[in-house]
Amino acid sequence: MGAVLLTLAIIFTQLSLIAFGGGNTILPEMQRQVVDIHHWMTAQEFSALFAMAQAAPGPNMMIVPLVGWHVAGLSGLLVTSTAKFLPSSIITVFVMRGWSKFKDKKWRRVLQLALQPVTVGTVLASAWIISEAAAINTLLIIMVVIATLLSLIKKVHPLHVLIAGAVFGVVLL
Repeated sequence: MGAVLLTLAIIFTQLSLIAFGGGNTILPEMQRQVVDIHHWMTAQEFSALFAMAQAAPGPNMMIVPLVGWHVAGLSGLLVTSTAKFLPSSIITVFVMRGWSKFKDKKWRRVLQLALQPVTVGTVLASAWIISEAAAINTLLIIMVVIATLLSLIKKVHPLHVLIAGAVFGVVLL
């Protein structure tokens, strides 16, 4: 168990340090690590944990403790949560102290603009991976497409989309 906890700590510390643009940007790498490399769960289990995490109140990275719990129980939950949130929190505190000193500098604005497409790309990659794992039959593919269109075009609140998906899933599946 100690080796698994150490591996979880290393993986989630690394994820913490590459999470530019929000937590969802690391979902592809998280999924690759826990599903493809370490085989701690299936893609469908990962997708289910993600859906459960998104439905829960609180930060959108509730998947982190759920993955830890799935892999190693309470110890895994504590290790993944600490490894994911502590390093980036410490760095954020120090960076923001210095960052605010440069609020009127042109290079700061250029850097922020340069990071926007990277963030959009990683969020889209995350959405693709979660959708791919969730859409395992024709009905689910249709549900994913409808949910995406409702969210992007009609601007339906994500909680309403999740609730509708849950209801349709229970009724139709």
